[in-house]
Amino acid sequence: MDRNEVNEAFEILLEEIEQVANGLNEGGVEAFRAGDYNRAKQAIEEATRLAEFREKVRALQKEWGTLLLPKTARRRRITSGQVSGKLRRGLRTPEDVFRQPLLEALVEMGGGGPVGKVLDRVQDKMKGLLNEYDYQPLPSDPRLVRWRNTAHWCRNTLVREGLMKADSPHGVWEISDLGLREVSR
Repeated sequence: MDRNEVNEAFEILLEEIEQVANGLNEGGVEAFRAGDYNRAKQAIEEATRLAEFREKVRALQKEWGTLLLPKTARRRRITSGQVSGKLRRGLRTPEDVFRQPLLEALVEMGGGGPVGKVLDRVQDKMKGLLNEYDYQPLPSDPRLVRWRNTAHWCRNTLVREGLMKADSPHGVWEISDLGLREVSR
């Protein structure tokens, strides 16, 4: 198994984790609507543990990328925000590829905007990067296209890193001061 195959395996694992998380979210919403607050609380706790686990897997994936790449390639890969090579069919565009387009879209929109409009702009910026698989609906939610789900996960990561605001109004994404500094580098 070569370096790219291992990275693809990480991507498949992350996608599977996201599908389980989406299922937990749906179950939590159903429990809340049904008034079963104990089950809703349990879903929240499980989703929180799963999100922590997902971050550990992402950290391992990043560490894997630094183990075998030459120093100059590693630096270029991290700063360019572009995918090196076409992904095999069946794999989505990695979450990290969404970082720069998402932050740039927020800057272009004056610092933030409604989620739908931000995602429309991100899609325009990523036209050449998104693959056929990215445009397929999620098995767990046929109304949600895979790349939009990945963009939401990227947003969560950016919020945790302080590059996007955590306290934005519902339905609005905003860049933070730290995020503005990151984009202007």
